[in-house]
Amino acid sequence: MGMLTPDKVQHYQQRYRDILHEGEHTYSAPDKDTREPGQRGRLKRSKSRVLLERLREYEDDTLRFMENSHVPFTNNQGENDIRMTKVQQKISGCYRSMKSSQTFCTMRGYLSSCRKQDVNASEALDPTLQKKLPYIFDIEAAE
Repeated sequence: MGMLTPDKVQHYQQRYRDILHEGEHTYSAPDKDTREPGQRGRLKRSKSRVLLERLREYEDDTLRFMENSHVPFTNNQGENDIRMTKVQQKISGCYRSMKSSQTFCTMRGYLSSCRKQDVNASEALDPTLQKKLPYIFDIEAAE
């Protein structure tokens, strides 16, 4: 994966800041004059305003992928890794046993690792369907 040149990084950082500056005008901060007498606490901000402030506050973290080749452009892989567990939890409410939950997580972890190593899921599952399970599926041995 190629890295951006320092000139390109600087260009995109400036473009990012310009976009945030435009957002500042579109989603302005809450007006302190609208506060009722005696009202305390923080002024309510819109979701758009909160996002704008977080993007400004965490600019280095948001743009880190441009300068560090080990940082992925998106966090989709991390979200994908937990999505099936959450879907299973939503549909069924829970697993019927600890062993079934361990087996599910082991299988999802195995497939996720295979995907990261560019191994097709059907190729990865072929040995398991022939009852030649990798040692990681022996739950009792892992305990």
